[in-house]
Amino acid sequence: MLVKDVMTKQVVTAAPEASIRDVARLMSEIDTGVIPIIDGDLLGMVTDRDIVVRAVAEGLDSNTSISEIMTAGIESCLEEDELKEAADRMSELQMRRLLVFNDAGMIAGILSLGDIAGINEEMAGVTLEEISVDEENPA
Repeated sequence: MLVKDVMTKQVVTAAPEASIRDVARLMSEIDTGVIPIIDGDLLGMVTDRDIVVRAVAEGLDSNTSISEIMTAGIESCLEEDELKEAADRMSELQMRRLLVFNDAGMIAGILSLGDIAGINEEMAGVTLEEISVDEENPA
C-alpha cells in the first residue's frame, strides 16, 4: 500500500504573516492539528502543540505572526512511498505526521498516525509505541 492511498489529501495552508489566533481558528474550523506555512515555497509547519508550547506557555500575544512559532526544516515523504516505509520514517524521526509531496514537488497531502490507523491499526500502534518509547528515553 502506498502513502497516497491513505494520506489526507485536502491540505489547508497559511501565510507566514497570519496571526497565531487566525491559524488556531483555522485549525478549529477544519478540524486539523497541523497547518503548513507557505509563502510561495514551503517555509514550515505549525501544530496545535506548537501553539500551546511555543505561544501560550510563553505568553506570546495571539496577534504574533505564526512564523514566530512554526517549525522549519520539515520532514516529508513522497505519495508513491510504501506506507510501511513512511511509518518507519515517522518512528525514526519521532513524528506523528509527515508532509507528503508528489513527483512534481508540490504538496499532495499529510500522512498522520490517524490515517495509518484507519487502514492498519497494528502498524499505527507499533509506530506510536516506537515514537513514545523514544520520547520517554531520549538518546
